[in-house]
Amino acid sequence: QVQLVESGGGLVQAGGSLRLSCAASGRTFTTYAMGWFRQAPGKAREFVAALNWSAGITYYAGAVKGRFTISRDNAKNTVYLQMNSLKPGDTAVYYCAADPKDGSYLRYNYWGQGTQVTVPS
Repeated sequence: QVQLVESGGGLVQAGGSLRLSCAASGRTFTTYAMGWFRQAPGKAREFVAALNWSAGITYYAGAVKGRFTISRDNAKNTVYLQMNSLKPGDTAVYYCAADPKDGSYLRYNYWGQGTQVTVPS
């Protein structure tokens, strides 16, 4: 089992920045990649970013590419999502995920509880 705890969400004005953190514990040695997803009210959960540190590869959704950066602190077993130039459309609950299913960076076995990000229009 892998436990994930997100933090860092909040309310920020358009154009501002936030950094989300996802602390992993448990059997973290079983995973080689983690991802961030988000779900806005009334919408399906969508992929935001992923990091495969084994391969040194990052993936981003088109809507956030160039504004968001995913990174990892190995010593702290923590993955971050730096979000810059935030827009009202970024408002959502953000979830981190670990342990990809079938090698896909879009499907994971473990999920955090989510953290709310609100960017007022």
